[in-house]
Amino acid sequence: MKAILVKKDGSLAWEEVPDPEIKEDEVLIETHYAALNRADLMQRAGDYPPPPGAPEWMGLEVSGVISEVGDAAVGKWKKGDRVTALLGGGGYAEYAAVNADMVMPVPEGLSLREAAAIPEAYATAYLNLFVEGRVQPGESFLMQAGASGLASVVIPMAKAFGIRVLTTVLDDAAAESIRDLGADRIVVTSRESLPDVLKEEAEAGRPLNAALDCLGGRDMAKCLPYLAYGARWIMIATLAGDLTEVNLKTVYVKNIRIIGSTLRSKTPEKKGEILKAVVRDVFPKVTAGLIRPEIYAEYPIEKAEEAQALMASGKHHGKIVMRVR
Repeated sequence: MKAILVKKDGSLAWEEVPDPEIKEDEVLIETHYAALNRADLMQRAGDYPPPPGAPEWMGLEVSGVISEVGDAAVGKWKKGDRVTALLGGGGYAEYAAVNADMVMPVPEGLSLREAAAIPEAYATAYLNLFVEGRVQPGESFLMQAGASGLASVVIPMAKAFGIRVLTTVLDDAAAESIRDLGADRIVVTSRESLPDVLKEEAEAGRPLNAALDCLGGRDMAKCLPYLAYGARWIMIATLAGDLTEVNLKTVYVKNIRIIGSTLRSKTPEKKGEILKAVVRDVFPKVTAGLIRPEIYAEYPIEKAEEAQALMASGKHHGKIVMRVR
């Protein structure tokens, strides 16, 4: 089969690799679409190695059709099932061997193209909203970087569960591009101060209960005084900077939890639990049309270089997917 490899000069190439051999608890997926994630760029740069046993090529989520089932996976899946799956790596390829517990059915009414955008983003959204964040209906939640692919899932998911959502974008054009996601307030950081907005929200009786932050940076700590008692601030990346200056008294007086979170570091068992919860709790809302994967761009797999360049530019909202067949 073919897969996307990183060459010595850092470029990407669609080249022949050995066919995967499945274990007894795995299924083989004939890949139709692979979705991009920022972790792919980090892996390409050597900063985010795949877990032991995963292929060297990138790709955390795919959709396709099951072509082979391991003995221990019989009864869970069968040949011909239309599925989407979360991988430790190896999705940029014609076939992927996946643990049966990392596989989900394609929700009713969704295409394989849309389904490719589900596993990593939906599992990450569910993990941080409801497991780490413990956000409840009626609470206030902040999603940083509202034009990101993850935000295109998190914001509608939170709204579907009755949560008040604030989000941040850099400029008015980005704000307009995400207006249909349904956030209650969009903070344009080129002309608004996020700490000032959170102060205003708190004074209006809507203090922030939880935040999902991929930016970090110096302003992160300035937001903490305006959080509700017992609030959770979840860090998943630090694109705006690794350092901030925290007043620790604010943290203990308000019982604030600052939580580091990555889906990839979770055990396979924990990931399996999260995926089952997504199917149980979220897929009915997908089928009902309350949540829908948002695809920003599609490329053929042979143009993975162009697809990753778009992701690196940050000039997209919603998911980028690559068509394999």
